[in-house]
Amino acid sequence: MKKFLNKFDYNSPVILTYAFICLAVFIANVITNGWLNKTLFITYPNTGIGLLQILRSVLYIFGHASLSHLTGNMTMFLLVGPVVEEKYGSEKLLIMILTTGIATALINTLFFSSGMIGASGIVFMLIILSAFTGTSKDKIPITLVLVCIIYIGGEISSGMFSHDNISHFGHIAGGVCGLGWGIAHKKGV
Repeated sequence: MKKFLNKFDYNSPVILTYAFICLAVFIANVITNGWLNKTLFITYPNTGIGLLQILRSVLYIFGHASLSHLTGNMTMFLLVGPVVEEKYGSEKLLIMILTTGIATALINTLFFSSGMIGASGIVFMLIILSAFTGTSKDKIPITLVLVCIIYIGGEISSGMFSHDNISHFGHIAGGVCGLGWGIAHKKGV
């Protein structure tokens, strides 16, 4: 059995650990009949910045509203994330994830009327960051321009014209953070 297990490589520790935490939170939320998400894993709009909201501003990125929400986010997360983690390193990626999640939650709480739950903003950050991989410091990758137009432009359009329970701001903010992190990394910051 040990020989069999040694064939597996925990190749992307931040991405894999994050995905396993999301799965564990989802299972715990199902067991508690939704209580866990309502209590800890959703940011609520216009609630100010109290201790519980600060905690939710970190934890919401691990919660998911449904199995399709979880599988959609984790599919993209697991496809794009390892490439980004390899390029930027585990420590930097962890900082990027936490900073993006917290900043997005705090801005959303103070200025928008929707709550947030899930890893979608982080996924958008990873998608944008992945467009920076394999490029030189002095060039702007065309893939980056197209990804920004498709993903961020699509979210702006959806946010303006659709009335759904999706935090399009969270997606846009994640993409903008990914763009900022990518530019900072290209400049050697």
